[in-house]
Amino acid sequence: AEFIELFVRMAQIVGLPKSVGQIYGLIYATPAPLNLDDVTFRLGISKGSASQGLRFLRAAGAVRVVEVSGRRSDHYEAETSLRSLVSGFLKEQIDPHLESGLQRLTRLRELSGAVGSDDRDLILDRIGRLESWHHRAGTMLPFVLRFLGR
Repeated sequence: AEFIELFVRMAQIVGLPKSVGQIYGLIYATPAPLNLDDVTFRLGISKGSASQGLRFLRAAGAVRVVEVSGRRSDHYEAETSLRSLVSGFLKEQIDPHLESGLQRLTRLRELSGAVGSDDRDLILDRIGRLESWHHRAGTMLPFVLRFLGR
């Protein structure tokens, strides 16, 4: 229970649903691989919530599917390398936002033409700052991922 609570708090700090922390904490603390039914039963959460949480954790590289002899369902075990966890989280959470951010910045620049001339310089300056931040983040993410070895 303490493992689960620790990971729930960490998940909430980074803006993830409580169930993601619960699922990872349970799988992390359990010696044997768990399947979807194990997770839903032990945590008392819905299959939909468990399935969505496991899908996120797999995509982020926090859990991996393992074979359990004589069992047909997917079983999961925790990734315990901090390097893999952080790089998976960055790739899953930050990368998509950088993509959509670029589209939004392009749209803001297009819309700036409709702003009155009194405010246009300020708006263009602010858009330029955002573009600079976006560029720095985009440059930094691959560096961080390489640093983490992914």
